[in-house]
Amino acid sequence: MTLSLRGRLLIGVISLVVVGVLVSDFATYGLLQKSLFDRIDAQLKSGHDAAVIGLGGDTGPGGRGPSSPFPTGTVVELVSPQGTILIGPKVSTPLGSPTPTGRPVLSKALPTAGMDTPVPPYTVSGTGGVESFRVTDWSENFYNGNIVVLAIPLTETKATLSALLTLEAVISAGVVAATALLAFILINLGLRPLRRMGAVAGDIAAGDLSKRVEPATAKTEIGRLGLALNAMLSQIEAAFAQRTASENRLRRFIADASHELRTPLTSIRGYSEMLRRGAAESPADSDLARRRIEEESVRMSALVDDMLLIARLDQGRPLETKPVDLQAIANDAAADARAVAPNREITLNASDAVMVRGDDTRLRQVVGNLVRNALVHTPSRTPIEIGITTNNGTAQLTVTDHGPGLRIEDKARIFEPFYRADPSRSRDSGGAGLGLSIVNAVVAAHGGQVDVKETSGGGATFEVELPLASSSS
Repeated sequence: MTLSLRGRLLIGVISLVVVGVLVSDFATYGLLQKSLFDRIDAQLKSGHDAAVIGLGGDTGPGGRGPSSPFPTGTVVELVSPQGTILIGPKVSTPLGSPTPTGRPVLSKALPTAGMDTPVPPYTVSGTGGVESFRVTDWSENFYNGNIVVLAIPLTETKATLSALLTLEAVISAGVVAATALLAFILINLGLRPLRRMGAVAGDIAAGDLSKRVEPATAKTEIGRLGLALNAMLSQIEAAFAQRTASENRLRRFIADASHELRTPLTSIRGYSEMLRRGAAESPADSDLARRRIEEESVRMSALVDDMLLIARLDQGRPLETKPVDLQAIANDAAADARAVAPNREITLNASDAVMVRGDDTRLRQVVGNLVRNALVHTPSRTPIEIGITTNNGTAQLTVTDHGPGLRIEDKARIFEPFYRADPSRSRDSGGAGLGLSIVNAVVAAHGGQVDVKETSGGGATFEVELPLASSSS
């Protein structure tokens, strides 16, 4: 049978209390019993003279009334070594009270310790309504070596111990019942937060990952559990959101890649059909078909290479790492841009060498793509500025244009694969939309980050931050 946590706690608390109460009851009973018997034994050991005097008179051991040194019902008798009663029994009885009839049941061979030396007290059964007596005896020289028997009834002692047992039983039952009730209330109150957590967990298991458990505080153990669960739920929710976003990006990437590849494949297929159906009869058509097939093949090959690069970087494939001068890369990119667009004003602001660790080819691709993006998406005479600075252990590369800039909705998606800020642009003139996504992937693979901001006065500024190479590199 499987018990609930509440049941196990309740059983544990009650069991602990029951064991404690029983130990306390046994200890109390044993100590009181020992104390009462020690007091009776002391009376027996010190009653030698009074018992001998009592045997010689008619009033019982030690006389009658309150002055008697023995409890009511104490018996003194003289017995021969063969067990014959010679004198007595004489009983201690208060004045005006009937004489008790209780007598000790003695064995025929009484234990003796020597002349006038009492034996250690021992217990015997009794008669006349007395259950038992505490007895001592000794050989008395005054009575020619016959044995004096002194017996004190245990009636009051037994009554006291019986009353104690009854009182202990009542008190113990009350303590256990009160403890069980209090424990039940406290355990229910203590487990209430866990029940609330269980209810929230049901909603979470049903798919609502936005739910959080309460309480969540560092002041209690359950509250700290709530904090840990909420932290775990946040990580799970973030992981699910990341997986969903990744799946959505993958679907969109596949759809966009299929769309991008379909155009060159359709062209290649069309020109191939044209060659097969008779382009050979027209040299001009034949040359056009072969040229277009080659161009579309090259374009498709470049597209596939770009997609493979993004996929490898997303998988965390390691890049070549060696000291690279970012200023030299920017200088070459500016020179290339001037050659392509001689009518533009292209400036480079980089006074000193800035060394970073990374892949020279990929970093050149980053700067080249940013400059090419500025050339393609701005008017033909718009100036472009390339800047390189350092700040707090990072190299900062900026490519600034003064063109029309980006819309707010474009900034959030500008680094997504196949995304075009101007959807009306032709793929032939505008590319496949992978340039900035390659920039983002390469920079991230180098431990940096890239962002786009609005240029003061209009335009777009792309900012790249990369860790500087350490002096020991």
